[in-house]
Amino acid sequence: MGVTTVQQMADRVAMLMEQRLKVGGADLSAKLKRGGRKLPRKIRREAEYLAGVAELAQHPRVQMMLDDARTAQAYDACVRYLNPLGAGDRLAGRLLGIAGSIAFALLVVGGGLIGVLVWRGYL
Repeated sequence: MGVTTVQQMADRVAMLMEQRLKVGGADLSAKLKRGGRKLPRKIRREAEYLAGVAELAQHPRVQMMLDDARTAQAYDACVRYLNPLGAGDRLAGRLLGIAGSIAFALLVVGGGLIGVLVWRGYL
């Protein structure tokens, strides 16, 4: 993997962090320092690895020792998490969550009502 490829991967993750998490900074390392706590531990670890690889890839001798498969795996994990869902999908998910909560509450209240009616001898 070349220097430009690794740098492009780091820049893409940094851009996605800026869009999704509203984190500012010059590069991926700076954005991780400012908003890394907003990421889950596994994704933060992968992003830190990618930032470290981006810095190490600048040196030609060290570049040959970098693990390309591990770098690609870290990049894929970060992009998969940070890729924003569409606004419609987020809204539909929120509405389905609210509808599920309401349905569960109605089932609990209905079951409680039937239980009280049976206990009191009306059913």
